[in-house]
Amino acid sequence: MQVTELFWEVPLEELKRGYTYFGEEETYVCLACGERYAQGVIYPLDGVFYEAEKFARIHVERAHGSMFAYLLGLDKKLTGLTDLQKRLLQWFHEGLSDSEIVTELEGGSTSTIRNHRFTLRERMKQAKVFLAIMELANDRTSRQHRLITAHRTATMVDERYAITEQENEEILKAYFKEGPDGPLSEFPRKEKRKIAILRHLSRQFEENRQYTEKEVNALLKARFADYVTLRRYLIGYGFMDRLPDGSRYWVKR
Repeated sequence: MQVTELFWEVPLEELKRGYTYFGEEETYVCLACGERYAQGVIYPLDGVFYEAEKFARIHVERAHGSMFAYLLGLDKKLTGLTDLQKRLLQWFHEGLSDSEIVTELEGGSTSTIRNHRFTLRERMKQAKVFLAIMELANDRTSRQHRLITAHRTATMVDERYAITEQENEEILKAYFKEGPDGPLSEFPRKEKRKIAILRHLSRQFEENRQYTEKEVNALLKARFADYVTLRRYLIGYGFMDRLPDGSRYWVKR
């Protein structure tokens, strides 16, 4: 299950709520799927009309069950939770007592469930402390070692391809020999270099604007003769998206 880029950027309260307000577009955006609802537009549903924010809230409930259900359903790589921990959290959320959970598990003891509750609460405290430490560390990280990672909607990318600012500059300097706004000398095979270049090229497209395929080709052809390859990789790696018929393209941020 993929998550949107905004998912990682919003405050905790908005993440729990399931949607955020994107001021530049004056839209409410679902953090689970990226569905957007424009402020000032009235949305009909089952014979009732709703303003945008209310409709965004209803969308989260109808499309994703609840934000709790959506978050709990994320992959272990994102939550760090085991299947047992997910089941326990679901029962805690439903308000089951320790003895009722023992019955659901068809075994165990109430003391074991109490221990699970305690362990999860301690983990929550540790997560808060770790988050604070990381934010403070990032504030002081030197430019040489600060990581630039591909945006969260990018595909075929994992933590092995995190790039420092210094590495990014060196890659761009090596492949854009006439400067960052000049032509690309060649398209590399190594993933880290490829991702740095794709990220850089994606930034020449304006946010919140849709392009025709002809416009995309023209912009990419000015940078590299094999613009078809660049376009394919920008789509394949999730830096850009398009309509199924290829009539419209847009950059993902």
